[in-house]
Formats: sequence, structure tokens, C-alpha cells
Amino acid sequence: MSARCIPLLGDISLQFVQRMEHSLDAGFSAARISGLEGELQQRMGRLSHRICIEGVLFGDSAADDLGTLQKASQTGDEVTFAADITSALDLQRVVIRAFHAEEYAGRANQVRYHLELVESPPLPPPAELSGFGGLDDFGLGDLGIDPSILGDIEGLAGDIAAAADQALGAIETLGSLASLAASGGLDFGGIFDPLNNTVNNARNLGGSFQDAARALGGMFSQ
Repeated sequence: MSARCIPLLGDISLQFVQRMEHSLDAGFSAARISGLEGELQQRMGRLSHRICIEGVLFGDSAADDLGTLQKASQTGDEVTFAADITSALDLQRVVIRAFHAEEYAGRANQVRYHLELVESPPLPPPAELSGFGGLDDFGLGDLGIDPSILGDIEGLAGDIAAAADQALGAIETLGSLASLAASGGLDFGGIFDPLNNTVNNARNLGGSFQDAARALGGMFSQ
């Protein structure tokens, strides 16, 4: 190769590359469909680009160059890569997935090597907490919800809770009357028994309804 197209792995110049190969799995998954001649191809997302390089380290610097490649392979750090074979790819960073070197007797200062590079894409931005449980990231409009009504719901929930307070007050008054009749020793032939049962049931139901209304208002006020 000419000096113009010497591959660069980070700050390492790969001077005597003899073979370079690029491979890519597009990420298709085949599925059989009843009555369909052939297979449905569903793309799940492509895999990383892979670059295989075979070359020779030659001359007085061969041992030093070998050491440089070995250290780069051991650290596992992400590095940049530039070569003619990747000129059409958006290849930002790679890692050295595998490294192999061979040295032959009778060939002084000459080492053959094999590198396997794999694309290491940047991670997506971290998830962020936001209002309404994060649903606003998708757009409340997409869900058919008008954000302006949230304040109205909060106010309505407050009104419902206040009405429940008044209803519970009336229920407590009826309960007091029934208790007064019983404690006063007045015999009404059990006519207050259904009232006592109704008051107890209404008290429990009203308390639950009151708690639910306040919880609803609290959810939309955060």
C-alpha cells in the first residue's frame, strides 16, 4: 500500500498491511409464514461492523511495533480507525476483539499478525425522569390527553373530597342521634337498628371515597 492510504488504528500506523476485510451482519431474522413461499425477513437492527486485518511488522522496529499492538490489544480501550475500506462507513470507535501474531525461524525482524476490530458505538443518552411519569416524552397529545385539563382534574378532586367531608359529617350526625336514642333508654321497637347499619356502611364507604378523591388530587398536584 502507498503512504497515502496507510491504515491508522488510534495513533498506530499499520505500515505493511497485506489483506483487509470488512464484514457486516444486517441483523435480519427469518420467520416461516404458513402459505408463504420463502421466509419473512424481519430486521432487528444491524450488528457491529467487523474489520479483519492481516499484515507484517518488518525491519528494525518490528519488535517495538509488536509491543505497541500487544499493549493496545490488552487494554481493550476504544480507539479510532481510518482506512480506505471504511471510507463509506460511519465508524466512530472500534475495539480490538482479537489479536494474533506469528514469528518464523530464519526470518529475522519479521512478524506476521492478524487483527480483528469490532465497532463500539456510543451509548444512547441516559433516561431522565420527567413529569407525568415520563409519558410527556412521547407527547400527551399522542395519548389523547390535553395537559390543560390536569389542573381542572385537581380542582374537581378537591371539590369531591370536600363534598365527602360534608357527607361524612351528616352521617356522623345521624349516628349520634341513633346512639342518643339507645343510650337514653328509649324503646322505639328497634326502628333505629336499620339506621345504625346504614350509618356504619355509609361511614366506611364515605371514608374510602374521601381517601380516593384526595389521592387523585395529590397525584395531579405533583
